[in-house]
Amino acid sequence: MMPSTPELPTTYLAAHADEAIDLLTQLCQQPSIAAQNYGIEAMTELTERLLSESGFQTQRLYYTSKAPPAVYGELRGSGPYTLLLYNHYDVQPAEPLDLWHSPPFEPTVREEKFFARGAVDNKGEIAARLAAIRALRATYGELPITLRWIIEGEEEIGSPHFEEIAEKYTELLQADGCLWEGAGFTDEGHPSLNLGTKGLLYVQLDVQGVGIDAHSGKAPILPSAAWRLVQALASLRTPAGQVRIPGFYAAVKSPTEAQLAALMQQENKDEQLKAAHQIEQFVDGLSGVALRERAAFAPTCNIAGLNSGYTGEGVKTVLPARAMAKIDFRLVPDQDPHEILALLRGYLHEQGYDDINLSVLGAAAPVVTPIDDPFVQKIQRIAEAFANKPASISPIVGGSLPLLDALKRHVGLPGLSAPGNVGYWGSGAHAPNEHIRLADLERAVRYNCYMFMALGDNRRQAPNL
Repeated sequence: MMPSTPELPTTYLAAHADEAIDLLTQLCQQPSIAAQNYGIEAMTELTERLLSESGFQTQRLYYTSKAPPAVYGELRGSGPYTLLLYNHYDVQPAEPLDLWHSPPFEPTVREEKFFARGAVDNKGEIAARLAAIRALRATYGELPITLRWIIEGEEEIGSPHFEEIAEKYTELLQADGCLWEGAGFTDEGHPSLNLGTKGLLYVQLDVQGVGIDAHSGKAPILPSAAWRLVQALASLRTPAGQVRIPGFYAAVKSPTEAQLAALMQQENKDEQLKAAHQIEQFVDGLSGVALRERAAFAPTCNIAGLNSGYTGEGVKTVLPARAMAKIDFRLVPDQDPHEILALLRGYLHEQGYDDINLSVLGAAAPVVTPIDDPFVQKIQRIAEAFANKPASISPIVGGSLPLLDALKRHVGLPGLSAPGNVGYWGSGAHAPNEHIRLADLERAVRYNCYMFMALGDNRRQAPNL
């Protein structure tokens, strides 16, 4: 029988202390770089096998044969509550490889840390959730709730087919609430809850100057693709960081009093963030609450990549024929990526940059779950009972999850990121030497056990909840 109060399956966890590490090792040994279509098919097979071995009835969700499928699993529980879990099995490219201290797809443990590409984003959470589920099934025979789990393979390239998958398989994704990629715990042990993500517009600008690269001595008489692009980029933003596109800020929604209060209650991580990013100070000398408010609620125009001409060692006097830049706009409520795209096109036209080709590589709307949503309140109570400390709530984080808008429109689920993830401020997601701390993995397993059990307690006033 499942106990009526959340109790950890301590005997099983003690006897299988390395299970989560073993699962994470299997996941990280298999490359799965969506941007390069490297290892994706094998990763799909591994993900489905691990879910099946953990008791899930699995299937692959396809929209097109040209894209990797999402892996879906359902594990029926004893109670009426149904929870949808979301993760992704793809990872970022590992380059630059020379900056890794150990090969990115050869998991390595040193100084009580686990190093590998995907360790924190997002395979660590998959391992933690799997280990918790296995512990509960081995101890109690079943879970008190039904789990539905979708793990996609295109998140790191903007989830281009999740919209179609969510629309096609809406019935499979129905639940009482959804947990996205998770949050973790602060250094002081407070559970973190993330209630939303910024939107995204990702574009590429291409300039063709001359037909072929030319001798730079001809620069006085030939058009320069590089200068043309640099001048266009400089026109998009003031030196102070304000986006110059007319109407860009028109739909920006001010944070609510509850959201600002949540930011004020967060711990000050200024020094840790400076150390992690190897800087002396933040933009405009920001600190404290002002820094957190800017990070959460300010839209951005960022140059993500810039390339033109010769960048190798030594000298090559050349006037490059082509120039390219990739730009991402992070958007806040209620900015719409398609409206921002139209404004961008109109602005470039007005500035006389019709010769610059603009390609859209990704778009996602900002999605935020209100702090007072009953599902948020439920997870907050559970997290605080587990940690015996108040939760640290982030109303919106700077990253983007394109899938969230699709889930919101096609499935209609309230969701958030709960503290069952394995990362910390220095994990280096997307960077060389991505890693997690083993202690965080162990805590994530225990928290997931506790949360799954607590969600199955249907009494109105569950002890400690």
